[in-house]
Amino acid sequence: MRTLALTLTLLMTVVAQPARAATPEQDIAAVLDALHVAAAKADGPAYFALYTPDATYLGTDAAERWSLDEFKGYAMPYFSKGQGWTYVPRERHITLAPVDCRCVAWFDELLDSKSYGTSRGTGTLVLTPDGWKVSQYALTFPIPNDLAKDITAKIKAFEAKAK
Repeated sequence: MRTLALTLTLLMTVVAQPARAATPEQDIAAVLDALHVAAAKADGPAYFALYTPDATYLGTDAAERWSLDEFKGYAMPYFSKGQGWTYVPRERHITLAPVDCRCVAWFDELLDSKSYGTSRGTGTLVLTPDGWKVSQYALTFPIPNDLAKDITAKIKAFEAKAK
C-alpha cells in the first residue's frame, strides 16, 4: 500500500510539472507566445511575470524607454480595465548565444495588429532559474523604404513643433 501511495505521489508530481520543450528555441517561442496571449487578455500578473525584474521596454514613441516598474505603471491601468493589446506573430527568428553559454537569446518577430497593421518586436531573453525571461522588448513600426522620407519628414515636423 505504501509503495502504491509513493508511486501515485511521484506520478502526480511528474504530471503537474510542465514539460520542457525539445529545444531552447521552442521554450523561448513559448514564452513570447505567452507574452502576447497575456497582453491580449489584459492579464497583467501573467504578462509581467515573463519579464526579468530589471527588464526594459522600448515602445514605439521615442520617449517610451521604460524600466519594468515604469512600464507596469503605464500598462496596469489599462489591464485593470480589461484593455490589453493584441499582436499576432507572423514570423519569428530566435538566436541563442554561443554554445559555451546558451543562457542569452535575442529575437525579432513580425507581428500583425488590428490597430497598427504590421509591427516588429525585437528583444533579448535570459535563462533564469525560473526559465526564460524577457530582459528587453522593443516594439517598432517597420516603414517601407518607399515611404520612409515622407514618414520621417512628418516625424521631424512633429518634433520641431513640440520643442
